Amino acid sequence: MSDFEDEMDIDVPVTKHALFAATNTAKGKRSAANLPVEAEDSLPWVEKYRPVSLADVSGHQDILATINKFVDSNRLPHLLLYGPPGTGKTSTILALARQIYGTANMRQMVLELNASDDRGIDVVREQIKTFASTKQIFTLGSSASRSGLAGFKLVILDEADAMTSTAQMALRRIMEKYTANTRFCIIANYSHKLSPALLSRCTRFRFSPLKEKDIRALVDKVIEEENVKIMPDATDALVKLSKGDMRRALNVLQACHASSTPLQPKDGPKVAEKDIVRETITIQTIYNCVAAPPPDAIKKILSTLLSTSDVTTCLSTINTLKVSQGLALADIITALSEEIVKLEVKPQVMITWLDALANIEHRVASGAGEMIQTGAVVGAIRNGVELMG
Repeated sequence: MSDFEDEMDIDVPVTKHALFAATNTAKGKRSAANLPVEAEDSLPWVEKYRPVSLADVSGHQDILATINKFVDSNRLPHLLLYGPPGTGKTSTILALARQIYGTANMRQMVLELNASDDRGIDVVREQIKTFASTKQIFTLGSSASRSGLAGFKLVILDEADAMTSTAQMALRRIMEKYTANTRFCIIANYSHKLSPALLSRCTRFRFSPLKEKDIRALVDKVIEEENVKIMPDATDALVKLSKGDMRRALNVLQACHASSTPLQPKDGPKVAEKDIVRETITIQTIYNCVAAPPPDAIKKILSTLLSTSDVTTCLSTINTLKVSQGLALADIITALSEEIVKLEVKPQVMITWLDALANIEHRVASGAGEMIQTGAVVGAIRNGVELMG
């Protein structure tokens, strides 16, 4: 078949209530913007507070400014958004699509495929090619006057680093052939898992972990709107433990809010939301939910290791805290390393500690026994203390 035979088809005009996805086998995610208002109350907070516009996206102001310039100049390229989870990649592209097409027309103009969908070579050759090769004709009203990009379709491939190599190779030609009326946005956690040929066809943006002030802004907004009773130091701990992951921060906050709600009798009268008396969320609640070692426990372990030469006492202290507070050795090693780097010691001592803890963490992750590796942690810290003289 020649390139001219399947150059470009044209879709018939669609009505307001017609859904492009109905004629397609895609199972793409349904965003919060497409849900009825009454369903939003039961949404997880991650979806309920997902940014509606690019102005609502937290952090990454330089990336957002560049994307806005692309939109304003009508020169949107193929995009590659990559970085750790929970940093706003999917929220950014959904907000961009909403800005270009408007909420009413997103379903016809956007094809979103996630890692949970079948994205093998057959889907690329048939489903994505069919969507990309057809040009949509309908009136967008104010959206058309606001942006000349409304005539372009958008294909969003979320978590694209899970695509097979053959599917990635099949995608290369489609991206070039149908650039006239389709733009691709590839979202991945790791860019090195993508084909170099795909990378060269996209404009790349790396989404780094969010800064604490950006996470704090949205967390404070959610606390106010959901009437969450939480201590100020607990909010600080939540922001710190999220480690740049907005999704993790909101999920932990919602879990703690739910745990602070008293259980109602099964057959008792239903209590109104405003009359429910909830417990105040404390810093201990946050650490228990995240399953992270509390700071006082880590400080006790470190002070014991630094001041006590008796190995049996050191092992007993760590094992007692592990059992009483349900701590994992991997979490203890991570928290210990964060406290150790704050100490003012000779460089060779610090190198000894960090190198040994890194090796122990690798062995624990590989399946080594925790009891023996706990002894290795004691030996590593005490070995550094001996170098201190």
